Amino acid sequence: MNLLLDTHVFLWWIDGDPIPLLATEAIRNPENEVWLSAASAWEITIKASLGKLRLPDRAARFVETQRQFNAFGWLPVDVAALDTLQDFPFHHRDPFDRLLIAQAISLGYTLVSADSAFEHYPVKKIWS
Repeated sequence: MNLLLDTHVFLWWIDGDPIPLLATEAIRNPENEVWLSAASAWEITIKASLGKLRLPDRAARFVETQRQFNAFGWLPVDVAALDTLQDFPFHHRDPFDRLLIAQAISLGYTLVSADSAFEHYPVKKIWS
């Protein structure tokens, strides 16, 4: 299974914050591929530059170091995701979350997220 981490899940995973057992087992399962989106890197960078997120290093270096350390794949934003995104209703207004949903749908990935607003979209999701 291909798993796409929501930005908060990536940060919680790194910090060792509690993540439900089902999501933790899915991320740890060697049969699954775990992905981090470029959209999450953008979100982390913007939050760090606004002072809403403290990081021990520059955002780009932090994200790349943690992604590699955890052996998460890198998922660029592609045209298929943008095409999917264009037709979404606005159940959720966060542009980064909407893009993650579109990526997961267009690629058939399962999104790992605590965000209940994702349930308004036809995306596979793991959390609890």
